[in-house]
Amino acid sequence: MKSLQDEPVEGFKVTLVDESDMYNWEVAIFGPPNTHYEGGYFKARLKFPVDYPYSPPSFRFLTKMWHPNIYENGDVCISILHPPVDDPQSGELPSERWNPTKMSGPSYSA
Repeated sequence: MKSLQDEPVEGFKVTLVDESDMYNWEVAIFGPPNTHYEGGYFKARLKFPVDYPYSPPSFRFLTKMWHPNIYENGDVCISILHPPVDDPQSGELPSERWNPTKMSGPSYSA
């Protein structure tokens, strides 16, 4: 959180929902130029579990939108946010799911 506030990422703004809760973030995403989302303002909630980084955070859009990876209630459904369990029914490889090492080190990019 501190690094995002000290060095903001263009097109995003991150704040705490409640100053006493570091696990619950409010995210504002500004639609990138030259896309279908240009000019858009999208609010979302990013919640970290207490055992983060061992379990994935959850991400929910509060702004209504259509996208194949966003459920009607706003929850984002992508492999990287799924717990690292072996689930043959999902069609996802375990390597595509959440892994705490994906969030650290020089290879991580936003």
